[in-house]
Amino acid sequence: MAGLPRALAPLRHRSYRLLAASMGLSLLAQGLWTVALVWQVVDLGGGPAALSLATALSAGGMLASTLLGGALADRVPQRRILLGVALLQTAAVGLVAVLSLTGSLALGPLAAVALAGGVATGLYYPAYSALVPGVVPPSDLLAANGLEGVVRPALAMAIGPAAAGLLVGAFSPGVALLVTALTSAAAAACVAALPTLPVRREELGAGLFADVREGVSYMVRTPWLLATLLFASLMVLVLMGPFEVLVPFAVRDQAGGGPSQHALVLAAFGIGGALGSAVVASFRLPRRYLTVMNLLWGLGCVPMVVFGWTSSLWLMVAAAGVLGAAFEAGTVIWGTLLQRRVPPALLGRVSSLDFFVSLAFMPLSMALAGPVSGAVGLTGTFLLAGLVPPVLAVVAVLAWRLPADELAHPLDVPAEEPAEPVRA
Repeated sequence: MAGLPRALAPLRHRSYRLLAASMGLSLLAQGLWTVALVWQVVDLGGGPAALSLATALSAGGMLASTLLGGALADRVPQRRILLGVALLQTAAVGLVAVLSLTGSLALGPLAAVALAGGVATGLYYPAYSALVPGVVPPSDLLAANGLEGVVRPALAMAIGPAAAGLLVGAFSPGVALLVTALTSAAAAACVAALPTLPVRREELGAGLFADVREGVSYMVRTPWLLATLLFASLMVLVLMGPFEVLVPFAVRDQAGGGPSQHALVLAAFGIGGALGSAVVASFRLPRRYLTVMNLLWGLGCVPMVVFGWTSSLWLMVAAAGVLGAAFEAGTVIWGTLLQRRVPPALLGRVSSLDFFVSLAFMPLSMALAGPVSGAVGLTGTFLLAGLVPPVLAVVAVLAWRLPADELAHPLDVPAEEPAEPVRA
């Protein structure tokens, strides 16, 4: 596999192939679960309130467990965490699948499994992010994150939901849940075949809470990290509510569309994200990686203005594609930056803080989207969503002197490859 193009170079490492397969299967299971959950709630006679409860429990479980997950990822071999998460998801979803197929399922157990799934997700991502640098060399990290950026929207936002919809339509929600559980079991099998790498940390410290405090302290005293996380959290506050809550109304009221047209806009976002990730993964990390990353995120929000001004569905589709491409391209750089510059002993905790801080304002963004649009209108809200993030990006780059930081810490230089890990 030595002749692989740069974007596929990480696949020459057996351990990464197993890790990537497990990640892909986990994302596929996530996409299956998203649609299976909706129709299982409906099949049980639940309405929007019941579905909101299940999704809120999932989101709450994720946010509640992610900081703990980061601390664990720096204390426990990450393979064990990933294996435990996959087995938990297999058992929990498998249980509700059996209950559904036997006609014994109620909304309570389904909501409990949604909570367990959220907790599992919060534990998964810090461990996964901390494990990747242990199975691929530094020179391949950008490509590895790019592959993830391609696979994530394809499986979690397109293939998984589509497959679940077909299974529900042809059979039942219980069958879709059963396939979800089997997919998680396959992910567990891939993780089980991975070698167990030692934790890259000399001293374990006083305990989990002390570990979390150490991670927070590192974030606060590291300018490039703090600046980017503050910018990302404010960008999410301004952007995500309008995109998630108001775009469907723009599609309906301005373009005369419905659910199918809204799905087309979301698909364009996912396809754009996959293409943006693939492009970034095909080249070296930019010399001005901090500046490029923040400007990709900031300027990439400008297409949101289109949703407030046009009645053309295809312009909305194009705007969503550009937004997705810029967002995922910046995310690929960010994931690589964390894995290259954060000390290995802190990577799990910093990854969890990234997850926690950047998404902390998402519920508030969803809640504010409606009232803000009522006060300033759809056009005004989309103007804010498109034009405020570029200003925030420029402020973050200049106020924290990120250009000087990236020049002092170049990441576009070749790095030595570690030996292939050996099974413990």
